[in-house]
Amino acid sequence: MKGMYDLVVYYIIQVNFMRKISKIEPKMPILPTRKRVAAYARISEEKGRTLHSLSAQVSYYSSYIQKNIEWEYAGVYADEGISGTTEDRKEFQRLLSDCEAGKIDIVLTKSISRFARNTVDLLETVRHLRDLNIEVRFEKEGINSLSDDGELMLTLLASFAQEESRSTSENVKWSIRKKFQQGKPNSFNIYGYRWNGEQFIVDPEEAKIVKLIFENFLKGLSAEQTEIQLEEMGVKSYTGGHFSNTSIRAILRNEKYTGNMLLQKVFIPDHITHKTIPNNGVLPQYWVEDSHEAIIDLDTFEKVQDEIARRRELGVFANWSINTGCFTSKIKCGNCGASYRRSGKRQRKDSNEVYYVWTCRTKDLKGISECHAKDVPEKMLQKACAEVLGLEEFDEDVFLDEIEKVTAKGKDELIFHFYDGQIVHQKWKSTARVDCWSEERRKEWSNYQKGNKHAIGSKGRWLEDDKNS
Repeated sequence: MKGMYDLVVYYIIQVNFMRKISKIEPKMPILPTRKRVAAYARISEEKGRTLHSLSAQVSYYSSYIQKNIEWEYAGVYADEGISGTTEDRKEFQRLLSDCEAGKIDIVLTKSISRFARNTVDLLETVRHLRDLNIEVRFEKEGINSLSDDGELMLTLLASFAQEESRSTSENVKWSIRKKFQQGKPNSFNIYGYRWNGEQFIVDPEEAKIVKLIFENFLKGLSAEQTEIQLEEMGVKSYTGGHFSNTSIRAILRNEKYTGNMLLQKVFIPDHITHKTIPNNGVLPQYWVEDSHEAIIDLDTFEKVQDEIARRRELGVFANWSINTGCFTSKIKCGNCGASYRRSGKRQRKDSNEVYYVWTCRTKDLKGISECHAKDVPEKMLQKACAEVLGLEEFDEDVFLDEIEKVTAKGKDELIFHFYDGQIVHQKWKSTARVDCWSEERRKEWSNYQKGNKHAIGSKGRWLEDDKNS
């Protein structure tokens, strides 16, 4: 009996000895990664929406995103008063940039028509974001771009949205053309006038500036010179900003200052691009006489139009404020088509001598990365022109009478286009080093050598003349 008891005790001891105790370490719970969510909102002017409506959309999406505990707020991108068919949507472009930078996982938008009305652009954008694993959710249509049937539904519904845009555009055009037929304008913001709901009323102070602009032009002043004068006078544009030379030119061409109106001077053929083009007989135009009080008499206006045509024919030579020469606007770049401009550099800081070259305007403004056209020394250009014209020396008058333009091509070719249709190809070789080594510089260098006690050795070492002569 005692032996059985000892056996049981031994077994218990062995079991306890072999028992393994494992320590369980505490673990932190792993929370799911929150999705970074942004929204895109847009209000189009064509439906008469207001800033309040856009603000309401921004507030709605900001609150909606931040209430979802699984989402991280990444912002709301909003474009105001811009059509969904245009590419110039700054906030939309910023949204795409942030998506490409990896800042956004999900994009929310009200509907397909708010995102884009061009089917092709819509699909390209959605596919691009899908490649980045970014989901686009269209609230109204209930479409998720990453779903299996997302692209099919987008294609169908975007086509409807595009057709709706076309229909809306056509309705707007019809309404505008109906008003034209009735002698009613479509543009009401004109410097010098205020619209009272029925017709244009003269603004006395602005009318004085309009008269000044017309008077200056007939006196021979350029739009740039008038721009400077108005700046010095403190005169502001219709919007309260700087009075640019572009605005001045537009005033000079606007027949409304004669008290008459020419309606439908331009039109928009494509509702996708929204690009305005001149109406050169494609659609009827409407001339409305004595529709409002005139600021400029018709005779003065016609004289200005004749002067505009004359200056257009002269080109850059008509502008007194520009320092022109016989080569101005004549030398064209064979790479980018831009005109060459004159550039001068002094031979030395203490010298009055200037060495001139003609360089491509694109290259001069934007650098060699935009255009790698070769500069042409002026003396070489004159020499080449003289050879082509059969002259012993270059003559500006003969050049202006005979040559329509000169195209600089490649590194060593000038193409001369004569007014009579003749084209001459002329090779040239740069003589820049010889040209800059003038007689004055030769004398100065000779005097420098005579008065210098040291000369430079063949290996670049300074050597004393009396030891190494």
